Amino acid sequence: MALDSALVLFWLKKLTSIVLLPPLAPLLLIAFGLLLLKRRRRSGLALAWLGLLLALLLATPSSVGWVLRDLETAPVAGADAIRAAQAIVILGAGKRRYAPEYGGETVNRLALERLRYGARLARGTGLPVLVSGGAPTGEQAEAELMKVALEEDFGVAVRWVENASLDTRQNAQFSAIPLRAAGVQRVLLVTHAVHMPRAQAEFEAQGLQVIPAPTAWLGGLDASDQVLSALPGATSAYAGWYATHEWLGLLAYRLRR
Repeated sequence: MALDSALVLFWLKKLTSIVLLPPLAPLLLIAFGLLLLKRRRRSGLALAWLGLLLALLLATPSSVGWVLRDLETAPVAGADAIRAAQAIVILGAGKRRYAPEYGGETVNRLALERLRYGARLARGTGLPVLVSGGAPTGEQAEAELMKVALEEDFGVAVRWVENASLDTRQNAQFSAIPLRAAGVQRVLLVTHAVHMPRAQAEFEAQGLQVIPAPTAWLGGLDASDQVLSALPGATSAYAGWYATHEWLGLLAYRLRR
């Protein structure tokens, strides 16, 4: 069986990101530091403390908010901007492979956040919808699951299903083909606010005019309890992971230009 180079590259990027992102990256620094203690005590202690500090910074709301600040810059899509669009593009965000209540696979919670907002825009505008997301595991494509969710759960018809892409760059490349064929030049692009800078850049590189339609902001503190909300927690740790992931993605995008 011939190797699919695009799929191999996809999994290499996934493995690399696991190593470079929290929680593994700080843990690796701590582990290497502890291993160095006997031979180079000062270097070992420095690495271990660096790993611990990095883990805390990427799980503390205030520092995570600082990392998110220059990513979540796209404003809420205004009424005038929305009226200028010709189509809505909703990007995939992953799937749940074990979902017996749905008979197999379904979209994950991140994809649902995007689908919910995309459905709201579609109902309010009547614009045609494109969903984008492939199948890196070789099973059902994410876009197919998104189509099912939109039509069965949100009552919104899907016109185009782009089911071959493996990353954001391919989302843009493969989505542009049916959009251009239909004469669409201006799209409402629906994705997480933190993902918008990278996604917008990729779609604009394909010659499309992008109207950002971000959703699900990760920045900001929960004002209900200022003390507890300032402490490291699962929510801020996830936001720290996502922000770091996007900064690495932007770096890779600029290096490939």
